[in-house]
Amino acid sequence: MASQQPQYAGRLRLVGEHRAAPDSGFAPAPVQPAGRARPVASANFAEALHTAIEGSGLSLDRIRTALGQQGVRISVTTLSYWRRGRSQPERATSLRAVHLLEELLGLPHAALSTLLGPPRPRGRWVTPAATDSLRVEDVWPGQQEISGVFAELDAPPVGELERLSIHDAYYVDEHRRGSMLRLRQVVRATVSGVSRCLVVHMADEGATGCPEITSVRHARLGRVRRRPQSGLLVAELMLDRPLGVGDSTVIEYEVEIPPGSPTTTYARRFAVPVREYVLQVHFDPAAIPAHCERFDRDPGEDSDRERRQLWIGASASVHVLAPDQAPGQLGIRWEWE
Repeated sequence: MASQQPQYAGRLRLVGEHRAAPDSGFAPAPVQPAGRARPVASANFAEALHTAIEGSGLSLDRIRTALGQQGVRISVTTLSYWRRGRSQPERATSLRAVHLLEELLGLPHAALSTLLGPPRPRGRWVTPAATDSLRVEDVWPGQQEISGVFAELDAPPVGELERLSIHDAYYVDEHRRGSMLRLRQVVRATVSGVSRCLVVHMADEGATGCPEITSVRHARLGRVRRRPQSGLLVAELMLDRPLGVGDSTVIEYEVEIPPGSPTTTYARRFAVPVREYVLQVHFDPAAIPAHCERFDRDPGEDSDRERRQLWIGASASVHVLAPDQAPGQLGIRWEWE
């Protein structure tokens, strides 16, 4: 797809020059000796990029801003994934960004682009805009119902929307049961014509019925599929307007949780990277747990990769902040006794 960004009005100045690019906000790095460019002492793209970024002293956010001024939109999360080897540039826009990075970081021409390997395979649910996206089968392994509903609703590729921010607020009542979930997402379109997205919610174990979405803001509820026997809800959210490339919007809604047994966990599964994820769990003052911890899991895994104890404050709540959250699962669990 052709880029809708403006033509490149000028070239980025090398970091080693005395003057920074106009309005770029960059402080100049020390000048390299004449005729010598910063070497790339690695045969690996990720390592070479990481070394060059570290040597430049530039933050990922400042690099993102400089690329944006040249008409190339690359998220901080994507840059972070490139330098860690979790993904690699493949689209035309991404390859253009690599050439600009070579210039910005004071590297020889093609010093980074020649280190790129062959394109990685993509699954059905992964778009070129998000090489780190997971298939629905990877996010919910063994949940064939979800795959079936996604196919029935002709689910859009998850990579069409870049998740800039997600904020979940989960409420536990005086009976130790989950009662409500409030969600707020800030998203940005990576392709033109994005008009909808699908969301998935599962009832707690022992609950009867399905969660129900209410109070939708900045969007409206479209088609809804319920599977009461498993407590599954898949809903289509129709955005207020179709988004063009780079357009952003905010999606807010609440979820009424069906009654069930006392709950001990809330977790979110991520199919795509999220620049910032915040999870809060609010307990009724009459039902404060004895212990609370954060847990992280890799995609499709049933065991924890990491655990960390959380402090329940005077507000009877706990929270976790996850910048640059990778695909997988993050949650909070607690014990009553």
